[in-house]
Amino acid sequence: MKPTTHGDRLSFYQFGATTMFASRFDQRFSYCLYVPESYDEHTPGDYSLIVAIHGTGRDAPRLRNEFIEFAEAEQCFVLVPLFPAGISTPGELNAYKYLAGDDARYDLVLLDMVAELEETYRLNFDRFFLTGFSGGGHFTHRFLYVHPERLSGVSIVSPGVVTLCDPDLPWPAGVGGLEDEFGRSFNAAAVAAVPANLVVGDDDTETWEISVAPDSPAYIPDVNAAGVTRITRLRALAASLEHNGNTVSVDLVPGVAHEGYHLLKPTFRAIRQVLHSDEPRSEGTTQVLS
Repeated sequence: MKPTTHGDRLSFYQFGATTMFASRFDQRFSYCLYVPESYDEHTPGDYSLIVAIHGTGRDAPRLRNEFIEFAEAEQCFVLVPLFPAGISTPGELNAYKYLAGDDARYDLVLLDMVAELEETYRLNFDRFFLTGFSGGGHFTHRFLYVHPERLSGVSIVSPGVVTLCDPDLPWPAGVGGLEDEFGRSFNAAAVAAVPANLVVGDDDTETWEISVAPDSPAYIPDVNAAGVTRITRLRALAASLEHNGNTVSVDLVPGVAHEGYHLLKPTFRAIRQVLHSDEPRSEGTTQVLS
């Protein structure tokens, strides 16, 4: 493996596990990276990109660190955005999960971070693998609906509220009216082309944080409703994506509650399958991993 070089065009802090950088698009947001040791700024080479989205706890640097070993093994860059709480109003926690808030388009912030990464490191990431746990799982499947052409695959981990891939349901219960919300019409075929891995722990049964009132735009009877667990919601999302034509794998991980760092193994497997697409991929199956 070639030694990492630095100090000519890029700084020491732009290699390996980087520092946090402010987004050039909107400096309220920031990101950190993992850059593989083999990267040389003079001969950039060819790499894949993984984007991981944090949950409500917003532990971006730790999340990045969990991907380092995998990124070295598979020669991938890793990008982890930080979407701080309280952007639109003090204490606000959830806007990023729905891609848009009162004064921010979080999907566009992410896309410009990817563009900034491409320009900085002289690489091309037309498509990338997107994953996220909990609040990041919210973001991941909704980003799939709005920007499917940018994704090579997704791993959607334990979202608390789901948006079904159903044009007959209005956003954010479904994808009806997507163009009114984001200026982009729903493209069922493009969404179907993205393989989707869905993951949840089989002990993830608490519902205190994820109840949705009947008057909420995200309410779906028997799916996003009081007392319905993340497991049931994830299965509803999987069925909806399968109905759309997506290749779907579902991992119900035994002995795990709402603990994202214990749910990474299926995500790593899903990324590896996309990177090595000549390998067989499970279609429409439920897998149980320890």
